Amino acid sequence: MAAPEAWRARSCWFCEVAAATTMEATSREAAPAKSSASGPSAPPALFELCGRAVSAHMGVLESGVWALPGPILQSILPLLNIYYLERIEETALKKGLSTQAIWRRLWDELMKTRPSSLESVTCWRAKFMEAFFSHVLRGTIDVSSDRRLCDQRFSPLLHSSRHVRQLTICNMLQGATELVAEPNRRVLETLASSLHTLKFRHLLFSDVAAQQSLRQLLHQLIHHGAVSQVSLYSWPVPESALFILILTMSAGFWQPGPGGPPCRLCGEASRGRAPSRDEGSLLLGSRRPRRDAAERCAAALMASRRKNEAKQTARAAPATRVTRRSTQESLIAGGTDPKRDLHPPATSYEAPGTKRPPSAPATTSSASASSSTSSSKRAPASSAPQPKPLKRFKRAAGKKGARTRQGSGAESEDLYDFVFIVAGEKEDGEEMEIGEVACGALDGSDPSCLGLPALEASQRFRSISTLELFTVPLSTEAALTLCHLLSSWVSLESLTLSYNGLGSNIFRLLDSLRALSGQAGCRLRALHLSDLFSPLPILELTRAIVRALPLLRVLSIRVDHPSQRDNPAVPGNAGPPSHIIGDEEIPENCLEQLEMGFPRGAQPAPLLCSVLKASGSLQQLSLDSATFASPQDFGLVLQTLKEYNLALKRLSFHDMNLADCQSEVLFLLQNLTLQEITFSFCRLFEKRPAQFLPEMVAAMKGNSTLKGLRLPGNRLGNAGLLALADVFSEDSSSSLCQLDISSNCIKPDGLLEFAKRLERWGRGAFGHLRLFQNWLDQDAVTAREAIRRLRATCHVVSDSWDSSQAFADYVSTM
Repeated sequence: MAAPEAWRARSCWFCEVAAATTMEATSREAAPAKSSASGPSAPPALFELCGRAVSAHMGVLESGVWALPGPILQSILPLLNIYYLERIEETALKKGLSTQAIWRRLWDELMKTRPSSLESVTCWRAKFMEAFFSHVLRGTIDVSSDRRLCDQRFSPLLHSSRHVRQLTICNMLQGATELVAEPNRRVLETLASSLHTLKFRHLLFSDVAAQQSLRQLLHQLIHHGAVSQVSLYSWPVPESALFILILTMSAGFWQPGPGGPPCRLCGEASRGRAPSRDEGSLLLGSRRPRRDAAERCAAALMASRRKNEAKQTARAAPATRVTRRSTQESLIAGGTDPKRDLHPPATSYEAPGTKRPPSAPATTSSASASSSTSSSKRAPASSAPQPKPLKRFKRAAGKKGARTRQGSGAESEDLYDFVFIVAGEKEDGEEMEIGEVACGALDGSDPSCLGLPALEASQRFRSISTLELFTVPLSTEAALTLCHLLSSWVSLESLTLSYNGLGSNIFRLLDSLRALSGQAGCRLRALHLSDLFSPLPILELTRAIVRALPLLRVLSIRVDHPSQRDNPAVPGNAGPPSHIIGDEEIPENCLEQLEMGFPRGAQPAPLLCSVLKASGSLQQLSLDSATFASPQDFGLVLQTLKEYNLALKRLSFHDMNLADCQSEVLFLLQNLTLQEITFSFCRLFEKRPAQFLPEMVAAMKGNSTLKGLRLPGNRLGNAGLLALADVFSEDSSSSLCQLDISSNCIKPDGLLEFAKRLERWGRGAFGHLRLFQNWLDQDAVTAREAIRRLRATCHVVSDSWDSSQAFADYVSTM
């Protein structure tokens, strides 16, 4: 009897509260009705008035509302604002109530966007609160505009921050300054424990204050937080200092910015640390040209290196002639190896009070770039002369290709200045020969050879495990910095480089990946690489990656256009370094998933077979736009898969002309180890369809291991679909449970007959059937009847595709 009494007590309490507030609520509701020109509207129900009154006084009645019986609480939930609705979630679940429908309605009414069809939303509360946090942070939503969003007792940012798993920073780093502000300290602390992914989209040039705020934000979220993934999207003109700041902080390096506040989480050690230059200045060097000059010199340096390698191979003469003898003599006199130390000592800037290692020259440079006095201390006479800081290059006005020259007063011993003028001054080949000396530094393992000193002066903290760069062109500085960091980034597990214009920097990337693979505790297991061009053919590049990273599990590589040498007009381009490509056998690797997107042109099957032979653990293979010289070459690849890749479960071919490879396709369908095969836009039934279809069906009926078959874009048609229905006949041993026949010119009458045949054979539900982009709009009634019948047999996924409009769009682009 105790439970009914308690229920009655809570109901009476609710009625008392309702009675006390009904008069006030009624007056508020009735006022607009009297002034309405169209007459008074229907008054709200008494229960709704009571619920609104209770919702308005939740600050006092919250504990009592939580104790209400389930039926009453269920009616009050839609009337609560988002703050109390979020707070009452746990209590509602205990009473068997769900708030998902309420959060979905709030999303539709307030966010007014439709989630992607590919996104599966498991919790609408978390999705809404995460989006709400981003809108409030950017100032794109007015919380005072809706009573469901406004409550003076709660902070919108703080209340929603614990639901944020992914945060996006756009444009001019909006939101970074607000998050590191003192009033939002608790918000940032909450984000540090909840945030997992940090994204940057469409970044623009930012000021020093915004970068300082971003530095503090990254330090809190990555070094002292739980962020494990950093992604950069669509940054057409990356700002070198900002890009390098994001990279170095993601890799776990931290140096307090000049004049920035100390980190209270780092302890007393960081508080006593002297201010130092930011990572961008540290890695780029003092006043070094950041984009234009370096990009101009990159091609000349790489071409000179290749030319030097060709000469050494031909003549076996290791000595390189240097025309400016004074520069070489000054280096040798100071005990400096010109092959290793071709970087300005000015880049080794030291903060006041920093101890110098015994081996370093005892020199310091002026901290002020604008000072013209001789305040900087010089080295002893026995050490190498110190070069002047390089003046920043300015883009020359006028027509394209104009060069900017250094003033005539540049000293001959200023080797650093000279190296970066090589690309701008090509006179009688003199600079090209000196460039050969500089190119020796490119082959070295010392990152300081191009102004990229090691980061010993930085503190090392926690680093991320996933780095993604999508459509972010990498300048020479950015590529060298990335490679320098990658060589010791042992916590990195997944790396994505998509359309970054690496060019010749791909060789340095391979060297850094090889160095990373040799590090103890290397965790890199997934690499996704795609670009418009590559200086290496895609199969040679794949072989080089597999050799450099034998522990890699997932490799996805795509090159859109045929291989071409960088700057082919430069004479002496001798090709990639010999240690990158070779004829030796590939050692056994741990690849489980290999995806390759090929450019146009026939691919050498033996090179692909060599990769497959070394990948005995391969479980998934995808070939996109691959072309072979003959069907025999394609058959050689398939035979290699059968003999060496016994663990292969999924095989996919996309945009390949397999019209002349029907016997090879039948060979695949008879493979009793494959569980899923995809032939996407492969022109399977272009030739001999009447003979090939029965052979294909017979092979599938005898295969009991194949679970999924995807045939989109192969012009199957009604006749082909009806022939394929025989796979599910009574005498078939097929266990096919997933079938994709999208984009196959299937009409409603053919689909209806297909459904009737499945009903006649009495097969149970076989799984999923995908019907996207077929001609089902030609007879909507028949199509609906066919889909209704099919849904009794399988799960049908279709769309409302307009075939006539699609054809018009296709013709308009011809």
